[in-house]
Amino acid sequence: MPYEAVIGLEIHVQLNCPTKLFCDCANTATEKANTHVCPTCIWLPGAPVQLSEDALEKAALTCLALNGELSARSAFDQKVYYYPDLPKGYQLSQHHLPLATGGWVDISDENGKPRRLRIHHVHMEEDVAKLVHETDGRKRISLVDFNRAGAPLVEIVTEPDIRTPHEAMAFLRALRTRIRYAKTAECSMESGTMRCDANISLRPAGSDAFFTKVEVKNMNSVKAVGNAIAYEIERQEKMINEGQPVVMHTRLWDPDKNVTTPMRAKFAGPCIPDPSVPEIHMDTARVDALKQRLPEMPAEKQARFASQYGLTGDEAALMSTERDIADYFEALARNSVNARMAAQWISGRLLPALKDQNAEITDTVLSADRAAGLLSLLENESVNAKQAKELMALMFTSPKSAPEIADEKGFRQITDIDELSAILDAVLEENPDAVANLRAGKKQAAGFIIGQTMQKSGGRANPKMLSEILGRKNFS
Repeated sequence: MPYEAVIGLEIHVQLNCPTKLFCDCANTATEKANTHVCPTCIWLPGAPVQLSEDALEKAALTCLALNGELSARSAFDQKVYYYPDLPKGYQLSQHHLPLATGGWVDISDENGKPRRLRIHHVHMEEDVAKLVHETDGRKRISLVDFNRAGAPLVEIVTEPDIRTPHEAMAFLRALRTRIRYAKTAECSMESGTMRCDANISLRPAGSDAFFTKVEVKNMNSVKAVGNAIAYEIERQEKMINEGQPVVMHTRLWDPDKNVTTPMRAKFAGPCIPDPSVPEIHMDTARVDALKQRLPEMPAEKQARFASQYGLTGDEAALMSTERDIADYFEALARNSVNARMAAQWISGRLLPALKDQNAEITDTVLSADRAAGLLSLLENESVNAKQAKELMALMFTSPKSAPEIADEKGFRQITDIDELSAILDAVLEENPDAVANLRAGKKQAAGFIIGQTMQKSGGRANPKMLSEILGRKNFS
């Protein structure tokens, strides 16, 4: 019997607020344990609880960026469970009245067909502490670091619309792009500011039934999510075909062995309303004001880049993948740089160079204004592509402009017709055999002559102009 997967994702995103959700402790990563803590973080009796207005606004903007509908009323609950990473015995979350309901993200499936994957709801919650397992002599010990406890999170719960590992990965990438556009979170699975759990079950293809699901955790990249789901689909299908029951539980992804392993039984603790945090009320005026703060989103920006700047579909998609890349591209366009040249240079030269340097486009010293000077030299053929590449490398370490460096290094191409003609005539005189081949109609001789002329000019001759000058000569 053919089966199909039914997949739902639960994504935790850490908001990039300066402080934690219910106190003024710093919401930043640090290697030194238990330095960003206060009585509220470790829940001492009588510790004050104050909801961060900044976290609320960024959570609301995240919901709107995902096409969700903000609730007029939302509230925090006590999600009760007992574990060492939760000192008060419950986690403040939003179970009964989430911040937003609905929402969706558009993706393309494996065949390039559009798919709209729905979001069930988005709610706010506090993060828990971090458990650190170590060995002390022969003993295994567990330590608790409360630096992360109370960090502001939103949890995004999808509808069970996802059917394949490809769709799950595409959803995560699209979701990450939209949230980064809103500038409310970094969404890095590698650093832990975005974490994803997957719920996976199988059913007969075409059925509307829901069967026993298994939750998978510990996936620290988009690729790992896809690999874990693919393995779990295969594992469950094998169990069903062998007549074994699929039992609801939680599993861990082992990236070294590329398998999922049992972790614990799946259970849900009680959620009761929390009396310490007041209800959140969102009136129409506040929602409208938040909507006005949303930027142009990726799909709209991609369409505009194609129509306004004449980019191809692929070029427009790449230039709109990240908001910072899109802003850099438009800054170049405002500096009168040819749009397609700018897009091709960003994708083919700048981004690979930044990747090699482990740098972001927002951090580079090669600002859009400085890069415009470099591309202007390339566009008017003052430098060739090889020289432009060397210029870019030098500009990462020098504050000087592209024209200044080009003059210092002698990079400027020779474009004076008389000077080029003189160099070409000298090469022709030195290579009578090549001239004879040209007279005989052997086209490869022209390439040889151009190459020798480039060499004689120290690589500074404009090859396009050389070809034009050579083509005008009469060798009959």
